Amino acid sequence: MSDSNNATQPKTPFIIQAWCWIRIAIHVVYGILLLSIRFPFIQQGAKNEYIQSWSSVLLSIFGVRLSVHNQDILPSSPFLLAANHVSWMDIHAISAFKAIRFVAKSEVANWPIFGWMARQIGTVFIRRDSSRHGKHVAEELSKVLQHESICIFPEGTSTSGASVLPFKPNLFESAVLSKVPVFSLAIFYESAITNQRTDIPAFVGDMSLLESIANILKHRHLSVNLVFLPPSGSSQDSPNDRKWLALHSQEAIQRHLRSGKVPM
Repeated sequence: MSDSNNATQPKTPFIIQAWCWIRIAIHVVYGILLLSIRFPFIQQGAKNEYIQSWSSVLLSIFGVRLSVHNQDILPSSPFLLAANHVSWMDIHAISAFKAIRFVAKSEVANWPIFGWMARQIGTVFIRRDSSRHGKHVAEELSKVLQHESICIFPEGTSTSGASVLPFKPNLFESAVLSKVPVFSLAIFYESAITNQRTDIPAFVGDMSLLESIANILKHRHLSVNLVFLPPSGSSQDSPNDRKWLALHSQEAIQRHLRSGKVPM
């Protein structure tokens, strides 16, 4: 989105921004207590409900409306979900819809508070500069995929959301090994006021997490769209090697973002 389009998004009054910062702090403390005291003693189903609820409240604090499309195509059995990556908010948007395991870059593990919280909900961390480590993680993920779905961000970094970077194929090997389908997820953000794409939530460059949080709070009234796309290799004649799966998923998401259409 251009700067001129960003300028059309009204700024949140300072007093509301301040109140949102307080609500975030309270909500994070609640999350820490939940993970420390409650999670060790409950079943996975109950954990998933808490994760969905916590993420939904976080979106509301930031003034982000969640819109989910084509979710009926997702199976009840485990699958690999490959998504483009715009913001740290992506994870909470997906979790508000469905609690799922994530694979994240190793730097996230070192984030204050949020890194610890990510570890507690089972996030798998991967070193972006190590293909050997990626191969090992793919083997471990294939075991998890026998009983749980996993979401990956194969670009390896976040973008403004206007386009898609080439998908790295290593983690797609986990779907080949476990013989589960690969669904694609197109993520994009819009102004809830103008319905135009916005890069306000984009977590790019040298931006810190606090800077990103402040930027979103200054421009609330956003919408995040999750558009699920049919599985890669859904036909019996389709190749199922990791490179083809990565390319198929990348191109499916790219086509959708270029079309600019939101399914009804």
